[in-house]
Amino acid sequence: MDQRPSLQTLLESITDNVYFQPPTDEKMEYPCIRYELDTEITKYADNVPYNIHERYKVTIIDRNPDSAIPGKVRSLPMSSFDRFYRAAGLNHFVYNLFHEGALPA
Repeated sequence: MDQRPSLQTLLESITDNVYFQPPTDEKMEYPCIRYELDTEITKYADNVPYNIHERYKVTIIDRNPDSAIPGKVRSLPMSSFDRFYRAAGLNHFVYNLFHEGALPA
């Protein structure tokens, strides 16, 4: 259940610079969104997985502490704020996002 290509498209509609697990030698342009698969929540029936939801860690990185990008990510369905931190003079807004579908009941 790979939802990543549609998530990539969705995030690119928010900002131009979107990176999925960028290698350490890749120079990122700011503002940007960096995201990675964080965990999966799986429901089982008869010991067989039947419902899998992927959660992504989405980090907005911007020089502007009042960036509009976090508000756009915050408004996505199944998005929740995780934390904020500053590093290397950049503001990092971290969200958890389940893409395509709701959490298992």
